[in-house]
Amino acid sequence: MVDNNLFLNIIDFIGYIDQLKNVTRKNSLHDRSREENTAEHSWHAAISGLLLAPYADQPVDVNKVVKMLLIHDLVEIEAGDTFVYDKQEVAKQVNTESDAAELVFSRLPDEQGKILKNLWDEFETRETPEAKFAKAIDRFLPLYSNIANRGYSWEPYKVSQSQVWEIASIIKDGSSCLWELVEDMLNEAVQEGYLNP
Repeated sequence: MVDNNLFLNIIDFIGYIDQLKNVTRKNSLHDRSREENTAEHSWHAAISGLLLAPYADQPVDVNKVVKMLLIHDLVEIEAGDTFVYDKQEVAKQVNTESDAAELVFSRLPDEQGKILKNLWDEFETRETPEAKFAKAIDRFLPLYSNIANRGYSWEPYKVSQSQVWEIASIIKDGSSCLWELVEDMLNEAVQEGYLNP
């Protein structure tokens, strides 16, 4: 028998997370036509995690990785997107997003809310193979977008190779294959002139 209150609570949450489509990020689409929204990023990350799982440094539960990537940015409904090269915003990010996670996941029925909050916490702490790999994907995609669109979100902020290196270095914790590709991409971006040395 269906618990009608539980069912309607889940439907309400599905309606609530539609707001993620309104959270605009600094990264643009590869064709530079517009900035992407966080829902698009989360979808792109989940598909990428599914496809790139064989390149994780440790065996991973692919379903868990995909779940993490689908929910990792739901907190941005309340916290907004933090541009990783804005040091002031990044300094506040942990507290802001932690508070947002409490708000977001408490909107679900208790059991489901706890499951998703635990996945979010695991992603943030990056201690399991799944979390390390999911975070690697999350860091790779904006970088890859900047490679594809020739520095769309790097140029206005005069981002340097060392800044990208610092932000992206956690990729190597999840996938050395991706990290090797990143090193090549960043060197080429500097040579091509759309990333400051």
